[in-house]
Amino acid sequence: MDLKTNYLGLKLKNPIVPSASPLANDIDNIKKMEDAGAAAVVLESLFEEQIRHESKELDHYLQFGAESFAEALTYFPQANDYRIGPEEYLKHIKMAKDAVDIPVIASLNGVTVGGWIDYSRKMEQAGADAIELNVYYIPTNSRLSGVEVENLYIDILKAVKAAVKIPVAMKLSPFFSSMSHFTRRLDENGVDGLVMFNRFYQPDIDLENLEVTPNVILSTPHALRLPLRWIAILYGRIKADMAGTSGIHTAEDVIKMLMAGAKVTMMCSALLRNGIPHIKKVLDGVKTWMAEREYDSVNLMQGSMSQKNVADPSSFERANYQKALQSYRPNI
Repeated sequence: MDLKTNYLGLKLKNPIVPSASPLANDIDNIKKMEDAGAAAVVLESLFEEQIRHESKELDHYLQFGAESFAEALTYFPQANDYRIGPEEYLKHIKMAKDAVDIPVIASLNGVTVGGWIDYSRKMEQAGADAIELNVYYIPTNSRLSGVEVENLYIDILKAVKAAVKIPVAMKLSPFFSSMSHFTRRLDENGVDGLVMFNRFYQPDIDLENLEVTPNVILSTPHALRLPLRWIAILYGRIKADMAGTSGIHTAEDVIKMLMAGAKVTMMCSALLRNGIPHIKKVLDGVKTWMAEREYDSVNLMQGSMSQKNVADPSSFERANYQKALQSYRPNI
């Protein structure tokens, strides 16, 4: 049975990749991921703010004016809360590369074009096999148009692509007015892969202390539906490889995402809940499902249930919305 897949030009032994999380900050955990069957690993993000404003300078930058903008203090940690700094991050890449044989993908998180992008070159020099760009951006400026927001992503992509020779993926949010058009623009500007989708962790309100507080809620399998739909729609329309993330918890989730058109599936919440050995359980489930249905390879599944290949392409569009509403019967 052939589980191999290609993602970002990397030849992977299977389609399961742990996505960026605190688990990858420990080299022993990365070794355990490889032992459990992970085909590659994405390191936790290095933030633009970490690079531009280290130690006390970063702390001052985050605190200044925080009372005026509720999200300013909430969305970024205190300076001493960052687990590793920029230089330590580069050392971590090298240590991870020395410790395992699977590809190591660095993650860079920022929202502007600037000197911090030079770290993409340093990541490449440290041994990263690819870079995942995570542009976490909340467009609160009402004068900023949708095109201008898209251009911000495009400009960062072009700057990083110009700085490195290794593959570059971009992790997207689902909040674009025309996903098909925007992904085509990214494709035309040389993106090697699209990771769909970033989960924007929304703030909460502490009613006791009347404060805006960060609140991380792990994903559930229901979150699979949104990336599944868009990967299925985009399959065959863009050249970039697609990775499905958010809602990947079981072997069935992996298989569905592959059939929609993903080259790999990325897991985070499932590993935080169930531990790193969960990777092996999911892999075994994929193998069993394939054997029972006589699939010889992952390649045979990829894109088989995409919009391009299903009998009724409208099932991924408005028709499905209508059928879903009309077919639901409340249990009253």
